[in-house]
Formats: sequence, C-alpha cells, structure tokens
Amino acid sequence: MSAESSSATQHEIEGAGGSKGIASRLGFWLGLAAFVGILLWGNLDPDRPAVTRMGAVAALMAIWWITDAIPLAATALVPLVAFPILGIMSGKETAPVYINDTIFLFVGGFMIALAMERWQLHRRIALRIIQLIGSSPARLVLSFMVASAFLSMWISNTATAIMMLAIGMAIIAEEEARFGKERTHKLTIALLLGIAYGCSVGGMATLVGTPPNLSFVRLFAIAFPNSPPEARISFAQWMLLGVPIMLVMLVIIWALLTQVFFRSPADLRLSSDVIRDEYRALGSIRFCEVAVLIVFAATAALWVFRSDLNLGGFTLPGWSRLLPATAFDADGRTLLDDGTVAMAMALLLFLIPSRSSDSQAPSRILDIDVFRRIPWHIVLLFGGGFALANGFKASGLSDFIGGQFSSLAGAPPIVVVASICGVLTFMTELTSNTATTEMAMPILASVAVAMKTHPYLLMIPATLSASCAFMMPVATPPNAIVFGSGRLKILDMVKIGFLINLIGILVITVLFYTVGFWAFHIDPSEVPDWAVKETSTNAPALVP
Repeated sequence: MSAESSSATQHEIEGAGGSKGIASRLGFWLGLAAFVGILLWGNLDPDRPAVTRMGAVAALMAIWWITDAIPLAATALVPLVAFPILGIMSGKETAPVYINDTIFLFVGGFMIALAMERWQLHRRIALRIIQLIGSSPARLVLSFMVASAFLSMWISNTATAIMMLAIGMAIIAEEEARFGKERTHKLTIALLLGIAYGCSVGGMATLVGTPPNLSFVRLFAIAFPNSPPEARISFAQWMLLGVPIMLVMLVIIWALLTQVFFRSPADLRLSSDVIRDEYRALGSIRFCEVAVLIVFAATAALWVFRSDLNLGGFTLPGWSRLLPATAFDADGRTLLDDGTVAMAMALLLFLIPSRSSDSQAPSRILDIDVFRRIPWHIVLLFGGGFALANGFKASGLSDFIGGQFSSLAGAPPIVVVASICGVLTFMTELTSNTATTEMAMPILASVAVAMKTHPYLLMIPATLSASCAFMMPVATPPNAIVFGSGRLKILDMVKIGFLINLIGILVITVLFYTVGFWAFHIDPSEVPDWAVKETSTNAPALVP
C-alpha cells in the first residue's frame, strides 16, 4: 500500500515541503494572482456567484499543488478557511469531509503494512520470491519486479523500493566483483529500473495499493451521492481490472528492460549463495512474523470477498451476508465496509504478543510507535481533495464545468479515454499523482455527464494513469530512490520511461475497454439514471 505512491523525491512522502525552487516561488504568487483575479474580475456564472468563488479556490489549490508552492498538506487545508469566508460551505460542514471511511481504510491498511516492515516479513517474502524465480540476468530482473509489485500491492511502495534496493545493491556488488562493472552495467540498470517500475505498477492492482485509487473511490461517492451500492466499486471488483493491467505491464516492462534496452550476457548468472545467505541472515521465522502473515492474508481475503462478486453469469456471494441482522440498515445494506475490516485487523495486531526474545522489541506486534509513522500529511492531502470535490458540488461549479464540455457528447469515447490517459500520465511526471487525481476527478465526473456516458469511462482510466510515471527521477518515490543509488543517469530512465508511458496509455485504454467494461458493467452509450439526477440535486451554496 503506497503511502504516497507517486509523487516524488519525498515530494509527497515528506509533505512536499522540501526545496523551494523558482517554480515553487513563481507558483506561490501565480496562485494568489489567479485567486484574486478570478474573484475580482471573473464572472463564470452570473446567476450563481458561488461558482466564481469556488473557481478561484480551485485555481489557487491547483497551482499550489502543481508547483509545490507550499507543502501539499498545507494547501489541502485551504478549504477549511476559504469555504466559510466565501460562502461555499460552512466550517461545520467542511471539517467532517476530511475524515471518512476511506481515510480509515488507508490508516488501517497502513498499520498492517508497518507491522510487516517492523518484523521484516516483507523482506522474507521478497527473498523467497527471488529464490523461486531464478538467477540468470533476465530471471533475476523478473524476480525483483515480481517481488516489488507484489509487496507494493499492499504496503508502501517507498518502503518496498528502499528494501528492494538494499537487496539489489548487494547482488549488484556480488556480480561486479565476479564479472566487473563494465560487463554488468546493463544488468545493473535493468535491475534498478525493474525495482522502481515494479513498485509503481504493483500499486495499480488494488484499492489500497496507491492513494489515487482510494481518492477515486471517495471522490466518486462525493460526485454521485445518489449512486446505488452496486455502483460503488468493491475491493475485488477493482482487482478484476487492476491485476490484469499490472501483469501485462510487468511482462512488457520486463521484456523491454532485459531483451531490448539493457540485454545482458547470459553467463552473468548470480550465485545462489548470495540470496541464500541473505535469507539465512533473517534466521528462523518467528512467531511475530507468522502472526503478521496470518493477519495480512486474512485482511486481504476479507477485503476481496466482503461483497458479492459478479463474474458475468456467476455471482460469488460475499461473506458480509453472514453478518447478524444488526449489521444491516433498513434497506438491507450492510453497515460494514472495507475501512471497518482494515481497522478491525489492525486493532488485532495491538492485542497479539510479539513473543520476541529481544528485550528492545515491543511486547505487542504493534504499539504506540506505529502512530508516529503513519503519514498524516497524506491523510490531510486526501481530506483536501475530498473538500475540494464537495465544494465543486455545493457551489455548482461541477454543473458549470459539465456545461462547457457538452459539445463532447457524441465524441468517440475511446479517443477521449486515450487523451485523458495521456494527459494524466505525463502530468504526473512532474506533479503529485494524488493531488492531480483529486483535482481531475470532480472535473471528469462533470464531463462524463455532459458527454452522456458512464462516469467510470473517464474516471477509472484517469486514476490508473496517475500511477504511470516512468520517465523522471522526480516522478515517483521509487524512481527517486533507485536514482539516488548513483548508478543511473537520467537518460537511462527517460529513454525507456517515455516508451513505457506510451505503452501504459495503450494498455490501460485497451484493457479498460475489454476487461473493464465487463468488470464494472459499463455501457458507454448510456449515462446511468443516478448520474443524470446529480445535475438537479446539487446542494445549494450558502450564499446565492
């Protein structure tokens, strides 16, 4: 589960409060100028002044997020001040938007991931995967990509990249000692890029794999509050599309790395002793690792099989049907969600004793220290995006934007989808993918209604594309981490990353039009009734 799966060089990992370059300083003043200019001279909708005021806030936040003018989490707090002052939403209405079930899904999942890291379970899993796949150059790169992708489906891709890099550098040192730096140069590049790209691709496969996925789920619910429960995407439903995309991208990237761009001599085989020694250094598996593994596996199973899974002609019933009557509302809908599951399983880790012989180790699997490691700045970033989306609805800005795109009704959907994928893919090379997703989703929801098509048609491909940034070291934390090893040049990443970006656009578009239509029951020629109703059920602004 990515703590901030794509944003860059500590760009979102540390709240984006780092370097203040020219772009940041310029963005700060440009954002203020746009805010003041729209407020004073903008008149987007004469009948609804709140639309203009919301447009000013959106412009300010978009520019500050894109340019890193101030920490991303700080920008996310703007609605708490701006909305009440400008009459968009009251402070009492805005504040609760920042905390919801999606936030607790993120926090609960992250605590389970931190338990895996604390007790080195993720390292044991990674080394075992590498042992199983093989030691030839191509198979070695594949093993690192598979391990990175699998772990990033569930835990922070930053932590995964750091851990995999440490293992990778040990292997690179062994290979260089045996064959020399010059002969192993291509293997080194392929291995390092394989780690970075595997982490990014793995996050696309599950809802908890990367923050943009979670942002999408919540922002969809905000944009379409009247959508029925069956229209909301479940954990398993997302995986029906996310996992195939991950697998296809892994195979393509692996082939490009090992067979096209950085093909290594076949005799550069890794001695099996290296991985065996790394694995033996972990010692025998401990009780705490077994406990975390059981809780992790149980959590994944509970997420995947919670809701009914419609597989076309066959429906796999979810376990939530077995809950007592008190767990359902008057309409027969379960009161339990994925966030409840995440928190229940995370709380369990606070109850299980660690049974560690190390006197310095905590007495329980998780203790108070875990709360210091939760990325609260990402929680605020989530909340800021949710507040922004609520402001779009309350002010009428969503309707206004949709009206501007009404001419797109009848445009070939596949062209629109591919275009959106392209814009999001290359935009996130330089900006936070979470902030970009949270800016884009309310707009795309309005555009979909204007086009008279299903909102998923635009929103899901855009969300997936936000994780496809393979060109620049600053594009994602894994890119930045492997680049920081000093073994890569920017050109190494750019020349293959640009091609992978284009392939990602194609893969997402094609698989969404095939697997996605089936998984999410999409008819591109029809806009659902619950989406059409949104145009007439928006909450009025406080100040007309």
